[in-house]
Amino acid sequence: MSKVVTDNYPAGKQLTDEEIKAKFLAESVNTGALETFQKIDVPTEIIDLPSRGYFYPEGHPLSSGKIEMKYMTAKEEDILSSQNLIKQGVVIDKLLQSLIITRINYNELLTIDKNAVFIAARILGYGKDYEVEIACPSCGEKTKQVVDLQEFEEKEIDWSKYTKGETTHKFTTPIGKKELTLKFLTHGDEKKIEDDTKASKKLNKISGVDTDLTTRLKHVIVAVNGDTDKSLISKTVDTMLSRDSLALRTHLKETTPDIDTTFTFDCTSCDYEQEKMALPIGVGFFWPGV
Repeated sequence: MSKVVTDNYPAGKQLTDEEIKAKFLAESVNTGALETFQKIDVPTEIIDLPSRGYFYPEGHPLSSGKIEMKYMTAKEEDILSSQNLIKQGVVIDKLLQSLIITRINYNELLTIDKNAVFIAARILGYGKDYEVEIACPSCGEKTKQVVDLQEFEEKEIDWSKYTKGETTHKFTTPIGKKELTLKFLTHGDEKKIEDDTKASKKLNKISGVDTDLTTRLKHVIVAVNGDTDKSLISKTVDTMLSRDSLALRTHLKETTPDIDTTFTFDCTSCDYEQEKMALPIGVGFFWPGV
C-alpha cells in the first residue's frame, strides 16, 4: 500500500507524537470537526436559566443566567434512536450535551437549570406543541390535549434571600437549631446520589428500607454549624427529627428556582377543570408519533 503524504506534513520534518496530536487537535478545530469550537451552521437560541446564574461561581460560563442551544438535527435523532444509549439510561443526557453550545462541564449543570434545558430541547427539536392524553380524575375518560411548552414560566421565589455568586445558602432547623449550609444539586451530584442509592439498596435487601430521602439530604447539606465533615453530616441527617426534616424539605421546595411545568387540564367529557396538573412526560415527548 502506498504511503500518502499531505502538504500539511512536509517530508523534511519528523514530527513527535505530541506534535502530531497537537496539530490534529488544532486542525480539527479549524475544519469544524469539533462542533463546539466552530461557528455552527444550525440556528441557535439563547435560553434563560431558572437559577439566573446566581448559584454558579463568578466567571463560570453559566453565571450570566443564560445558555446557548442549537436546534435539533438528524445527528440528534441518531442519538435518540440509539438502543444502546436507551438501555444505559443516558440517552437524554447525551442529547442535551449535543444540543448545548455553551462550553460547560455538563456535570456542573444545576438540576434546576437542566429541567429548563430539557424543555427547551423538546421545543427546539419538535416545536412547542406537545399532545398529551390524560384520564380525567373526575370521570375517568381519556382526553387529548395540546400543551404549549412555551407558556411555562419560572416559579416565583424570593430572590432577596440569595446573593449572586454564592453557591450555598443557610437554613436553621426549627427544633434542633442547627445551622445547615445547603447547595443546589448538579447533574454530577445526581449521578452520585443514584450510585449511592443503588449501593444502599444492595446492602438493605434484608430490611427493605428505602434510603432515597436521607441519601439526597446528605448531598444537599454541605456543612453543619460550619463543619464540613462528611461523617458529621451523615450522622446529622440520620438523627434529624422528622419535624426538622419536614421543615428542611418544605424550605427547599419553596425556595428552589425551577420551571413551573403545570398546566390547566380541561376534560371534554364532564367539563372537569384542574388548574395545576403536572405535565406527564411520555415517550411522545422526544419520540413524537411513537
